[in-house]
Amino acid sequence: MGPSISEVLPFAIGVAISPIPLVAVILMLFTPRAKQNGPAFLVGWVAGLSVLATVVYVIADALNVASDSSASDSTSTLKIVLGAALLFGGVRRLRNRTPAGTEPETPKWMASVDTFTPVKAAGLGVVLGAINPKNLVLTFGAAAGLAQLSGESTGDAVAGLIAFVVIASSTTAAAVAYRLFGGETSRAHLEDAKVWLVAHDDAVMAVLFLVFGVVLLSQGLGLLTA
Repeated sequence: MGPSISEVLPFAIGVAISPIPLVAVILMLFTPRAKQNGPAFLVGWVAGLSVLATVVYVIADALNVASDSSASDSTSTLKIVLGAALLFGGVRRLRNRTPAGTEPETPKWMASVDTFTPVKAAGLGVVLGAINPKNLVLTFGAAAGLAQLSGESTGDAVAGLIAFVVIASSTTAAAVAYRLFGGETSRAHLEDAKVWLVAHDDAVMAVLFLVFGVVLLSQGLGLLTA
């Protein structure tokens, strides 16, 4: 079980540190339906990540990644490609980041969150949790890495997937719990967090892209040359 959790831990942390999804859930926690929309967003986020991670793992495991050298090479090559894509994305983010002192542009859908129903909130959670380029890449890295571990049982893999989803969802869950049970002081703290996340979105995402680009590249190259 230890190797399984160690394999997914860095990727789960990368998913957990996602500025725009955190801003989205904080915005929902300030709406008239906060008590319904916040938890609904969290449920959608967890469900989306769980399905995505499980599907990637099942496909990789079905290809016998741990024992089939050709399948393992294909997975390693894909890790290299995705790692290079993240590095490119990180450099692009740094070059195109919002200049200091300039109001960053926010997605248009954020202006309509006040009108969201719990169903829409859950749907947005699925989109931002699973149908999100960064999370897609990081979830692939975690789930495919689990499939490449040799000597791990199904139970170990399940434990790794659960750990991935729990850790990846921890920041979103913490924001929801804090707003629901933290009283009025939580509103000011979450508002400050939202302002900081919006202002530093480019920098945070650039660092994440660069770090995990290096991680995926090193994993892919290491497996190909082993």
